[in-house]
Formats: sequence, structure tokens, C-alpha cells
Amino acid sequence: MTVDNHTAEETARAPGARPPARRKRPVAGWRLPRSAKLRTGLGIVLAIGLVGAVGPLLTGDPHAVSGAVLRPPSGAHWLGTTETGQDMLAQLTLATRGSVLVGLVVGAIATLVSILVGVVGGYVGGKTDETFSLVTNVVLVVPSLPLAIVIANYLDGGGLLVTILVIAMTTWAAPTRVLRAQARSVRERDYVTAAKASGERSWRIVCVEILPNLLPVVAAQFVFAVIFAVLTEAGLAFLGLAGFGSLTWGTLLYYAQNAQALILGAWWWFIPPGLLMAVFGCGLSLINFAIDEIIDPNLRSATRQRKASR
Repeated sequence: MTVDNHTAEETARAPGARPPARRKRPVAGWRLPRSAKLRTGLGIVLAIGLVGAVGPLLTGDPHAVSGAVLRPPSGAHWLGTTETGQDMLAQLTLATRGSVLVGLVVGAIATLVSILVGVVGGYVGGKTDETFSLVTNVVLVVPSLPLAIVIANYLDGGGLLVTILVIAMTTWAAPTRVLRAQARSVRERDYVTAAKASGERSWRIVCVEILPNLLPVVAAQFVFAVIFAVLTEAGLAFLGLAGFGSLTWGTLLYYAQNAQALILGAWWWFIPPGLLMAVFGCGLSLINFAIDEIIDPNLRSATRQRKASR
């Protein structure tokens, strides 16, 4: 039937007439998945990231000392002041920038190391995979937070960069185990075998054939690493073991504790950083839950069944 129509069109075409222009296929654009958890989480995280990026440019010098000592929120100081008269809003916006920076940098380092060790080791196999797996298992069995405390204590804080490196050293092992297992599963699939048979190089197979299929898992591990980094940095700073050259939510809580803000009733000093930390973790957790539902269809069907049963 298709051949007949084609012949009829050629017959009906006048001699010398140009063939009709081929209709272009519409290009499928990238769309954000219709997940309320994902959109809510992204909105929260982006809003807090915007506070950290733009806030310090609008709130003035966070270290400026004034005579308004330990004042509650007012028109002059929207979030009150510290015991030395420093504006809490200015300090909070700069601390937000510091904490978000720690989370993103540690997440990026941990994800990159886990890809190099987990995906490459899982694809190559052999002694390379065994060596990588042995190192990963050794790091996994060492308690991460006590190790970070010991290293940070030995380095005497050392600044924000040292804090980031200390946390990154203890964060990459868990994502590596997950990515290694996924890479070992993907390398047995037909299209990877076909790529090997066609003579493609190993680095191209890893980057083009394997990594794109692991992107949801990589994204989930990155989000988990960011949550872990923010909470670990806050714990180290609260214990007085993080670098105090830069403000973070943890250092604000440490200063509030040392100044006995809780006893003095200066709630505006410790509640805002604690609340922002909780909301930021909630936003990242929503993103992680949404990615889990995208990766695992069983979670999607279970969510739909719960909604249908209501």
C-alpha cells in the first residue's frame, strides 16, 4: 500500500518539478520530570543557594562591630546582633555561602573519585578492580566521623580548604561501592559487547556507553555526598575542629554556644542557622527520593498505588 501511494505521488508530479521538501522531525527537548518531590526540593535548594550567592553582596560587612550588642530582631537589624554587635543577617548569608560551598565541593570531589575508582575498576576488572575494591573496603570500615575529627584535630582546623579535603577523604568510599556494582552490571550488556567487538577504546566505552546509563545513580550519590558534607562540617565546627577563617552554619552555632546564647535567650543567634541547615537537608533529601523513584520503577508504581487508594 505504501509502494502504491509512493508510485501515485511520483506519477502525479509534473515533469521537472522539484521534490517536496522533507519535513523535519521535531527535536525532543529536555523536560524536568513531573515529580512534586523533585521540584519542591530543587526550589528549596536553589533558594538557599541564591541566598548564599547574592546575600553577602546586599547585607554589608558581616564582621563590622557596632554598639548594638545582643539586640533582638528589629528594623535596624532584621535578625538581631551578636554579643559584639555584628549583624546576624550579614553573618548568616555569608555562613550560607560557606556551608553550600563545602557541600558542593565535597560532593564534586567524592563523586569524581567514586567514578574513577568504582566505574573504571568495575569495567576493567582483574587486578585493577581488586586493588580498588580493597582500598575502598578499608576506607569503608573506618568510622568516617571519628577519622575526620582525628585528622582535623591533628591539622588544628587548617581553614576551609583543609576541612573540605578531610571530609572528602571519608565520603567517596560508599558511592564507589554503588557505582562499581552498577558498572559491573552494565559492562555485560549487548551494546557494550558490541562496542568492544567493533574495536572502540576502553575510555570511550566508559565515557559514552557506560557513564550515561549511570547518570541517575551518580546524581543520587552526589546529593547524598552533599548532605553528608554539610552535616559533617557542621559537626566538626560545633566541636571547634573546623577552620574558622570562613563562616559556616557550624561556626555560627559554635560561636553561639561559646557566648551562651541559649542561656541568654538570644534565639536569633542559633535558630536561623539550625533552621537553614534543616531546610537545606530536607530539600536535598526530597531530590534524592525523587531520583530513587526515577531509578527504580517499583517505587514509582508504589507511590501511584498509594495515591490511587486515597
